[in-house]
Amino acid sequence: MVENTAGLYTAFKAKDARFDGRFFVGISSTGIYCRPVCRAKQPKAENCTFYHTAAAAEQAGYRPCLLCRPELAPGTSITDATAKLVYRAARMLEENCSSGLSMDEIAGRLGYTDRHLRRVFTAEYNVSPVQYLQTCRLLLAKNLLTDTNLSVLDVAMASGFGSLRRFNDLFKKHYSLAPTALRKRMSHEKRRNGNVTLALGYRPPYHWEKMLNFLAGRAITGIEAVKDGEYMRTVHLQNAEGKQLYGWVSVGHNPQKNALNVTISETLLPVLPQVLARVRHLFDLYCDPNAVYETLQVMNDLRPGLCTLGTRVPGCFNAFEMALRAVLGQQITVKAASTLAARIVKNYGTPLQTGLEGLTHIFPPPEAIAAMGENITENFGVLGVIAARSNTIYELARALSQGEVNFDLCAQPAEEMKKLMQIRGIGSWTAQYIAMRAMEWPDSFLETDAGVKHALPGYTAKELLKMAESWRPWRSYATVNLWNTL
Repeated sequence: MVENTAGLYTAFKAKDARFDGRFFVGISSTGIYCRPVCRAKQPKAENCTFYHTAAAAEQAGYRPCLLCRPELAPGTSITDATAKLVYRAARMLEENCSSGLSMDEIAGRLGYTDRHLRRVFTAEYNVSPVQYLQTCRLLLAKNLLTDTNLSVLDVAMASGFGSLRRFNDLFKKHYSLAPTALRKRMSHEKRRNGNVTLALGYRPPYHWEKMLNFLAGRAITGIEAVKDGEYMRTVHLQNAEGKQLYGWVSVGHNPQKNALNVTISETLLPVLPQVLARVRHLFDLYCDPNAVYETLQVMNDLRPGLCTLGTRVPGCFNAFEMALRAVLGQQITVKAASTLAARIVKNYGTPLQTGLEGLTHIFPPPEAIAAMGENITENFGVLGVIAARSNTIYELARALSQGEVNFDLCAQPAEEMKKLMQIRGIGSWTAQYIAMRAMEWPDSFLETDAGVKHALPGYTAKELLKMAESWRPWRSYATVNLWNTL
């Protein structure tokens, strides 16, 4: 339960989107809990109790509102968490809610004991990790029941429940409604082409066109495409049993609902939480734009319009793919780097039939590149990649495949950047860029970047770095704002 109820009730009454996902409101007169942006009739203050998470509201006995749909609320960014361990654990639970990972395995991947994880998680969120995981599964299931035409059995499996019976029992217990009864209440049309479309919320504003332009300029032919206002790409993931799954994902904008519409191929249902987590990362859906702008608006003192409210940092869907492309882009144009990446995909990627124009291959995994060994200079040389760059890519692939570097929810980006810079051919610019896009590090700054220098002419790299000190901890967003002015 959250203190300062008077202030939170004021935000709830104002339907302030800045607080969406930051707290949830349990309403004793109805037994439901809502997002702070819910447009239902305003309840009395004395009937409202406030919670940090949806899980805490559900553990208090409240059911999710069918109007505002708490499962669509945006998450929190890395700087929002008072404890990085708790933040990383929550994100890992969300991403792996259908993987079958035990709490011991999750704690081990985070580098802590199961007992310590449970203790700090409960202290921060007032619910145990198991309770949080259960709510993640239930809300994902509710989203699928509402927005798709999947069978109840498919919904149960995609959401991580081991059996249909267990899913039905838990759904009825927590929501006082059978899954089939919820579906009957929802009368709007659903897509029946075998694919699955879900909505992922964000905090407005969101500069969709700028995000698309950035991704389009760096799209790898065969892997990605931007067309008719949507981003599309191929996907290769592994499920809990080690089975390799292939498919595609498409992302469009729904500004009326402050959400992105995400469509995935039916083949990816077993790894649906992983796909959604990667989409959130790629499009920076955890961002709080007002918190960022509060710090960076001083940039406009240098030149009006240098910083705009709502700017996002483009993340990545496939960390190795993005990192390889970053190495290729050293000292050459963005277009030239895309051309080289496309040649690598054409020759060493895995062909994939998607039925979608432009999506023809899966990007080669780091294990496949590392397996080339010393032959990589010859293999990539005929494609136009210089020997030094090829050797850097080999060492990067080897380090990733052997677990020497880790880009996934890493707690210490500075340490991972140091490891990257031990690879010959990776300097500060490349390490900072990879941290910004793959590690979700909000405080990278590329003072030697040509675009940054062009946006702020007349300053040396040392002067730019000193100037950017006042932009912490959002220097990644400052960098993107500078790029957007070019």
